[in-house]
Amino acid sequence: MKRKKQLKTFLLIVIALIIAAFFLIPLFWMVSTSFKSDFEAIGGGTNWLPKEFTTDNYIYTITNASMSAPVIKWMFNSLFVGLVGTTIIVSIDAMAAYGLARLDVPFKKVLLPIFISTLMIPWVITFLPLYMQFNNLGLLNTYAPLILPYSANAFGVFLLYQFFKSFPKELEEAARIDGANKWQIFTKVVLPSARPLMATLAIFSFMTIYNDFLWPLVATSSPEMRTITTGIAIMQQGSFVSSYGRLMALTTIATIPIIIIFLIGQKQFIKGVTQTGIK
Repeated sequence: MKRKKQLKTFLLIVIALIIAAFFLIPLFWMVSTSFKSDFEAIGGGTNWLPKEFTTDNYIYTITNASMSAPVIKWMFNSLFVGLVGTTIIVSIDAMAAYGLARLDVPFKKVLLPIFISTLMIPWVITFLPLYMQFNNLGLLNTYAPLILPYSANAFGVFLLYQFFKSFPKELEEAARIDGANKWQIFTKVVLPSARPLMATLAIFSFMTIYNDFLWPLVATSSPEMRTITTGIAIMQQGSFVSSYGRLMALTTIATIPIIIIFLIGQKQFIKGVTQTGIK
């Protein structure tokens, strides 16, 4: 019986390693190609490591790119939009979820199904109405259309609603007896317990905003307002079309913030994914 359990564990580990390889091999190939010369990168082959290690691709991408490819500005735009949008999403979704779960909000039994039903609406359907609204307001090619469409989402409300609904009423009543008002109960009693879920929502939200390509491409037109995802697409069709090393260097640079944020919040992310309530 013990040997069967060990064999089962071993097989699960092997399967997990195989699945991980499908994700890591393209990432490794991207980083490896970014340190190759253009001649070696274009030459193809199955060499996993550069024959001649060079950092010229990174130096050129960051310092010597033309004015039509302001990589530093693209990175700033993506990080700024991602961080501001994530902060707004977490703040609004937390307040909306707590109000629907614990406060006497009128028609909340009707509002919650409406919020959830919006998850079934494809994001691309909203492109034309959003574009027309921002165009009428004269806000296209600014930070506003890159941030405001992400200002709240039903997924975050639903995720936090489940947690707030199961939060012990005794803790709220104890805080109310001590003289705390509703805002103090929300910020000092409830939110600290929801930190793992909020971290999970923050990571998902940042990745969604940072990796979005189609909407920033539609909402911006000038090179200095592009995000890094649209910038990569432009360079792929432009001056980097035959320079795979520089293109992979640009892609690697774009990947670094996502990896750093996930590594910082991975513990809270794991807790948030596994957390289903309070014991």
